[in-house]
Amino acid sequence: MSIDVRARPAEVDRRARTAVAALFLTNGALFANLVPRFPQIKADLDMSTAGYGLTVAAFPAGAITAGLAAAVLIRRFGSAPMAVAGTCFTGAGALAAALGPSAAVFAAALFVAGATDAVTDVAQNAHGLRVQRRYGRSIINSFHAVWSIGAVLGGSMAAGAIALDVPRGVHLGVAAALFSLLAFVALRFCLPGRDDEPNDDPGSAPGTGAQRLPEMSRSRLRPRIVLLIAALVLIAIGGTIVEDAGSSWATLYLSSDLHAAGALAATGYICLVGAQFVGRMIGDRLVDRFGQRAVARTGGLMVAVGMGTALAFPTIPGTIAGFAAAGLGVATLVPAAMQEADELPGLRAGTGLMIVSWLMRLGFLLSPPLVGLLADSAGLRVGLLIVPAAGVLVVLLSGVLQRRGLPEAGPVVHGPGTGTAAKPVPAVQESPRS
Repeated sequence: MSIDVRARPAEVDRRARTAVAALFLTNGALFANLVPRFPQIKADLDMSTAGYGLTVAAFPAGAITAGLAAAVLIRRFGSAPMAVAGTCFTGAGALAAALGPSAAVFAAALFVAGATDAVTDVAQNAHGLRVQRRYGRSIINSFHAVWSIGAVLGGSMAAGAIALDVPRGVHLGVAAALFSLLAFVALRFCLPGRDDEPNDDPGSAPGTGAQRLPEMSRSRLRPRIVLLIAALVLIAIGGTIVEDAGSSWATLYLSSDLHAAGALAATGYICLVGAQFVGRMIGDRLVDRFGQRAVARTGGLMVAVGMGTALAFPTIPGTIAGFAAAGLGVATLVPAAMQEADELPGLRAGTGLMIVSWLMRLGFLLSPPLVGLLADSAGLRVGLLIVPAAGVLVVLLSGVLQRRGLPEAGPVVHGPGTGTAAKPVPAVQESPRS
């Protein structure tokens, strides 16, 4: 048997983990403050369902437009500063969208917010994976769990503002200022130095991050790598389709088709992100024990069965439960795809992560107009069948994910009195007779 005497993470790593969690919180909360306002904005601007679907697609359109620049900006300015800058601009874009006097202005503001959110998304995940490599075990799901906390917080803030009849401008202005300030405070405690420094991950597991062979980073993409990236993108898109269904359509479906009251209708989205939070809180332990593949496959089944049942037998409680099951099912999908892409050999630092983060937004871009067109022709209930279909897609593609989580690193020994981590040392092997 082997003895694992791995020491606790260094203080700088624990502070950085908290700082990254704060960045994920702000990112989840900002847009979630705007989402429950969508039905009111749709009514005020007199948009059709199809027109509304095309308009809200401006957010992922902006993300796709700016997404390719994320890796370059991160390498130039650092992941943490870019995450904070993107947070501030996303908050400003959400405020502008809330105050837009026309559908065109609303769409333009969403486009800008989506563009800056794409940079924030890649940057905070890059910094989170950097911290994970120092920990030597899976912690990325915990960051996405905090994102879900932020989404629940933001959605709850919006529901409260709606109930109290707070003007949209006041509500979104306070949210933008509050969460931008939190992001600036978090920046102080993020990891220093460049994101691609080879000594950045003293406790990393073999085969991850900076431990790739230098010559591999200069090799061309091989067909197998391209196919793996395509599969990872589709898995992530499966997750984004479900998230978009919650953000763009849950409130509208519950209020218009099932005639739920305004505050109750908002709980569909809140329950989705709340269940997603629960799944991400336990996700790291599940991934370390059962592997990304088994967790993703089980999650896809939950999405297909849970939301499929809710649409087959439409009731307000059943639909809310269906959105909750879908949120729980997709909890680890996007983090899994990002981690796998970040560890692909032959790519420069942050490139695989950027590609998956960029292309997965096709789900956010294509699903709103698709659901909107189906809703206008056959009803929103039919349009939402895209959610269980996404679950089936994940089940079919989950075989490309790792059977196990991060390879176990050897014990990390901290230098006496330094607070910094030294290089990992091999685990001590006992003989069978000891």
